[in-house]
Amino acid sequence: MTTTSPHFDGRLLTPGSPGYDAARTVWNAMIDRRPRMIVQAASVTDVAVAVRLARELDLEIGVRSGGHNVAGLAVPADGLMIDLTPLNGVRVDPVRRRARVQGGALLGALDRASQPYGLATTAGNVSHTGVGGLTLGGGMGWLARQHGLACDNVISYTMVTADGQVVTASRSENPDLHWGLRGGGGNFGIVTDFEFHLHHTGTQTLVAEFDFRAEDAVPVLEGWRDLNAVAPRQATFTADVQSTARGPVATVGFVWVGEPAQGHRLLPAMRALGRPVAERVTTPSYLELQQRDDTVGGHAYRRYSSAHYLRRFPTAAIEAFLLRGASDLHTGAHLANVGLQAHGGAIADVADADAAFSYRGTMFEFGAGSRWTEPSEDDVRMAAARSAGAALDPYADGVYVNSLAADEGQHGVRRAYPAAKLARLTALKTIWDPHNVFHLNHNIRPHSQ
Repeated sequence: MTTTSPHFDGRLLTPGSPGYDAARTVWNAMIDRRPRMIVQAASVTDVAVAVRLARELDLEIGVRSGGHNVAGLAVPADGLMIDLTPLNGVRVDPVRRRARVQGGALLGALDRASQPYGLATTAGNVSHTGVGGLTLGGGMGWLARQHGLACDNVISYTMVTADGQVVTASRSENPDLHWGLRGGGGNFGIVTDFEFHLHHTGTQTLVAEFDFRAEDAVPVLEGWRDLNAVAPRQATFTADVQSTARGPVATVGFVWVGEPAQGHRLLPAMRALGRPVAERVTTPSYLELQQRDDTVGGHAYRRYSSAHYLRRFPTAAIEAFLLRGASDLHTGAHLANVGLQAHGGAIADVADADAAFSYRGTMFEFGAGSRWTEPSEDDVRMAAARSAGAALDPYADGVYVNSLAADEGQHGVRRAYPAAKLARLTALKTIWDPHNVFHLNHNIRPHSQ
């Protein structure tokens, strides 16, 4: 490996190398780009070496952690991919309630290391998501209403800069960088190590879901919305609409992390919303909850999504949510699935100015997603997700940066951050990455660009 550094412990993959195709495969079969080389980093030094090498060769840099970014930003065509997956260690200190997590670890590894002590921190909803990408964008999960977003629980970051140096960011060391890494994405450098707060959560949960015919669901969703406004923080309310063989079905419910008997107190109010066609109440362990939405073979699907934050959810928005961009409930080909997840609680306790993450006054996060296997369906499937998202435009206020589609560009970045915050992020980018070396992301451009 030609580089100015004498020390390299990782693997260098090029087209044709064993493992090359697996390393460039991400959570969207539409992404089929071929990097000139893939560096599988075995140490922080390897990451720094790879950054310097890419700059020497004038190659674009992509960074892979869990590979779940549907936009495929980790995979640079004819560039250099830095694959962090070998950096997957997790160390838990149960006495101090701390976890040291390397940048290539998956969320499931963090959960498995902390749950034997009854500890956890906010860590998404899918266990094979990468800790790094989730956390740098903010990090929503089932514990967020109790304990804040993943980024709110980071004590310190270890980061490789655009010139290959290694720095630490915390509230006392490089505090401005610490602010920007809490929601600013991968714009400032490559984070190789996170130190998290852990919380006493126990190991028990409750999941309640109630299915209704979509044509009966407007009053159900109105009541569900009103219950959410007074729900305990242990409860994260959810709703979705999907096409089934019986027609469109709306599902409402909640996920409760904590003693299930306490969560059962919400069930009478849920059952009073209407007469469901099906009801499911289960008590998975926290580890089982975190794996509940895992998808086996998910890399084989083509994917596209549209998303919003919603500060309000009036009846007109409920009707649009149920229609999913169609003209009526029972028409429209290949309609996207749509869903809502409640925010509030500890997320909103943090002042908006405290971190790059924005729109803490959000009531619900909305997402419309399509997945399919046939390339011939690309246009219609993507159009369906866009239509479902456009139907909620009038009620939207911001978006989760991790949910932006690849084709939203700078318009999407402006949706993710209010103007004043984007100006501060731009100034921070100008300090830490003035030449925009790290631009294969939802890019915050430095002043020079």
